[in-house]
Amino acid sequence: MFGMEITLILLVLVVLIALGIFFYYVPFFLWISARVSGVKISLIQLFLMRIRKVPANIIVRAMIEAHKAGLSDVNRDDLEAHYLAGGNVEKVVHALVSAAKANIDLGFKMATAIDLAGRDVFQAVQMSVNPKVIDTPPVTAVAKDGIQLITKARVTVRANIRQLVGGAGEDTVLARVGEGIVSSIGSSESHKQVLENPDSISKLVLKKGLDSGTAFEILSIDIADIDIGKNIGAMLQMDQAQADKNIAQAKAEERRAMAIALEQEMKAKAQEAKAKVIEAEAEVPKAMAEAFRSGNLGIMDYYKMKNIEADTTMREAIAKPTTAQGK
Repeated sequence: MFGMEITLILLVLVVLIALGIFFYYVPFFLWISARVSGVKISLIQLFLMRIRKVPANIIVRAMIEAHKAGLSDVNRDDLEAHYLAGGNVEKVVHALVSAAKANIDLGFKMATAIDLAGRDVFQAVQMSVNPKVIDTPPVTAVAKDGIQLITKARVTVRANIRQLVGGAGEDTVLARVGEGIVSSIGSSESHKQVLENPDSISKLVLKKGLDSGTAFEILSIDIADIDIGKNIGAMLQMDQAQADKNIAQAKAEERRAMAIALEQEMKAKAQEAKAKVIEAEAEVPKAMAEAFRSGNLGIMDYYKMKNIEADTTMREAIAKPTTAQGK
């Protein structure tokens, strides 16, 4: 009796395990849900999905959604291939349904290509219906009068489905808009013109076709705020004046150093000449003594020379006050 109970329990366990394995590899209830929804798929196909490690519930739900939305170009093989390629099946089907409802021309191949390119295809479809507003960071530019202006803009963009694969992103759009704002302000004669008519910036930037080659279509560019910054022109003039002053001071210092060097050289030459004069004067007494001994100089000649020296000294003494008074 006890052995029969154990056998019955083991039999029940085997049956439960077998049923668990069966329902894991053969999602019977998922197949019923698909059939009730009008999606034609067999149990063998669901079983093969389990073998290929493809989540059958994701594929079946996507097929049901596509069938209810009337999408005829979506089939099981394409969904499985997209999943195995690393794509997001649910977002692709959501995007296709949204595009169909909004009368946007979006095929399955294009949607999967956008998804595999790393972009959110469902968000792109939503952005095609509801444009997105992007706030630019503060853009600094200088008008021709030297006044700096700090500008903030709001760019309204709409996704360009055809350019999502290979098209540039938001960063490129913002960079181009910033470049256009800088160019527009830089070409203005005065910052007052920009402050009086800020929409001129928007018109000029929009004419440049900044959305070319991007994944977006620029609908409008609105200037949100303009602040006055520094007087760059005045600062540049002050810097130039300071630089000119430093150059002039350096040249003056160079001339002064040269003058000092020349003065020192002249003093050295004067001292050298004076030393030679003193040396020559020291030789005069010796020469006179030699002249007395040799008889070339007499006593009367000596007195005449002394009288001449005294007369010269007197004349110099008389001439000094007169010279000072004339000066």
